[in-house]
Amino acid sequence: MPLVFYRYFLPAPQQPADAIVLEEAKGLVPFKAFDSSWQNNNEHTAWKEPASYNRAVAAVSYFTFDPNTASEADWLRLGVKPKTVATIVKYRSKGGKFRQPEDLLKIFSLPKDQAKALIPYVVIAPAASNNSFRRDSLPARPTAPAKNIAAIDINLADTSQWIALPGIGSKLAFRIVNFRDKLGGFYSIDQVGETYALPDSTFQKIKSRLRVNGSGIRAININTATVEQLKMHPYIKWNIANAMIQYRQQHGPYQSVQDLQKIAIVTPEWLQKVAPYFTVQ
Repeated sequence: MPLVFYRYFLPAPQQPADAIVLEEAKGLVPFKAFDSSWQNNNEHTAWKEPASYNRAVAAVSYFTFDPNTASEADWLRLGVKPKTVATIVKYRSKGGKFRQPEDLLKIFSLPKDQAKALIPYVVIAPAASNNSFRRDSLPARPTAPAKNIAAIDINLADTSQWIALPGIGSKLAFRIVNFRDKLGGFYSIDQVGETYALPDSTFQKIKSRLRVNGSGIRAININTATVEQLKMHPYIKWNIANAMIQYRQQHGPYQSVQDLQKIAIVTPEWLQKVAPYFTVQ
């Protein structure tokens, strides 16, 4: 009878709070996982902090720490509650990483003001690159010797010589040669840059390898050329071609190429550009 009375009428002996904390730290008493599923199942269960934690809060000390490597004791020294420490440890054990100090704000059970107080002390070690050793240990790739491409005469080069230049394919080579033939030859290297669909970056890359001999220009006799012949030249628009023929019919043969300045629609800039292709003989 005394045993029955002791069992049912006297309260069970309570385990000291400090012992609970110790057993939790050893893994003997599992922490209540602070996730949404646990909250839903235990939303009416009150969490009571161990007495040892309440005493430790008064002695919180701040120091620099890496949240990816800080121990449970470090978190407790920083004033973080044991249940939150358990959440952090579980997160890290599953491969979770803190990549920036502000990631502390993402810890659901860590009060925002406490997270903000800890952020200035966070120092996260940079992640080591998996390829760093391989890059350092591999021998340097030998650089290919620069191709020694000879300069070309832009009035004599065929398509194969143009293709040998960097950035020039078969289409561009054909366009350059075709443009040259319609002009009657190049008198300036810069004229190559006027080729249709030739990028200026490509032209600048090959410009130093180009040479010009202006003696091979094919000139048009403006005293005998027909309007159709004039219109075929890339620099002569149909209205100027018509004006040149009409002026010749009204005033007779041109005495010099400079007589074209007497035509109202002819500008000095245009005449300077096209004059190398004209003759009066």
